[in-house]
Amino acid sequence: MNKIFYIIIALNFLFFASCKTENSDQVSVILKEKIVKQFGYTLNNFHVLKDTVVSGDSFGSILEKNNLYYPQIYNIVQKAKQVYDIRKINVGKPYTILFSKDSLKTPELFIYQPNLIDYVLVSLTDSLWAEKKSKAVKLLEFEAQGVITSSLSEAMEKEKLSPLLSNELSEIYAWTIDFFRLEKGDNFKVIYTGKFVDDSIYVGLNRIHSAYFEHKGNPLYAIEFETDPKRNIIEYFDENGKNLRRAFLRAPVQFSRISSRYNLKRKIAYYGRVRPHLGTDFAAPTGTKIRSTASGTVVKSSYTRGNGNYVTIKHNATYSTQYLHMKKRGVKVGQFVKQGDYIGLVGMTGNTSGPHVCYRFWKNGKQVDPLRQKLPEAKPISKDLKEKYLAYMKPIKKQLDNINSSFYF
Repeated sequence: MNKIFYIIIALNFLFFASCKTENSDQVSVILKEKIVKQFGYTLNNFHVLKDTVVSGDSFGSILEKNNLYYPQIYNIVQKAKQVYDIRKINVGKPYTILFSKDSLKTPELFIYQPNLIDYVLVSLTDSLWAEKKSKAVKLLEFEAQGVITSSLSEAMEKEKLSPLLSNELSEIYAWTIDFFRLEKGDNFKVIYTGKFVDDSIYVGLNRIHSAYFEHKGNPLYAIEFETDPKRNIIEYFDENGKNLRRAFLRAPVQFSRISSRYNLKRKIAYYGRVRPHLGTDFAAPTGTKIRSTASGTVVKSSYTRGNGNYVTIKHNATYSTQYLHMKKRGVKVGQFVKQGDYIGLVGMTGNTSGPHVCYRFWKNGKQVDPLRQKLPEAKPISKDLKEKYLAYMKPIKKQLDNINSSFYF
């Protein structure tokens, strides 16, 4: 009986000892510190302060609150502004200060984030330095679709898609579809990439890689293809290899509204009488960027009482364009510009009653309506590349055809 008693006691001792060991191991795992790395530093090695710039804050006042004073702050600013003017920090932007992990808590590094991608490192120690860096951007592919009930922007909003997709899509189909005359039931599908940092933070649209737009019952494909790897030229082609681009853009401002068309018998409100309107007016907010509709050389960049600030571009022996009423001119005479390049800002200079750009178009020395011209197409895909493109296009076209549900941003 005594032997049995001692055996039971021994077994109980072993059982509880085992449980204690297991619990001890579990506690050690739970208390193990998680390593946190950000901005190229292991934050566990510092005391970390994370905060946001508020009204009244300046770089100097933030440092003063954290035990740094003039002239040290002055020396830091002089060094930092060589890479970034750290004095111009904006309300609402986050910053981080790393302090030494000791009882003194000496400030060692200031990190400012002007946007979700870029950040500025400023040393706060005796070895002063500053550096501007960017987070690694990861591209993820998404599919989306929508049906037009009133407008493209409304369809995008309904599907919770970025309005930037509207701009991209309107650019791709600029000479194929009039987006101000869409019909109910028109529909689209797109394959695009979004930009992400820190694995999960969405920071914006990258670009549309391929698209399908059914307009008035006609299917229109647009699939990107690199035609010149050396110069990184990417263009959009349909399923037969036809280039969607034209030698001229449809409009000098992105996604704008035509407020007045070319009209030889228009009554101009500003003058109060019938007077030929030899341009096409694109209404847009003051300050909107104006772009050259085709590549060419600037032959005029000047000001007159009627035109206001204006720019004239000669594209070749046949075509020239002019852009009136600019708030600011962005190019000089003799400068060569490529299609889509910035040339000025929308304004109200000269004889005008509202902010817009009056777009004028010359063919063989005569002003004509650009929207009624059969303008030259862009250079077609070469015979050598066409076969390669058609093989590349097939699986992408199949992917577009199979889109029926999407994850949206």
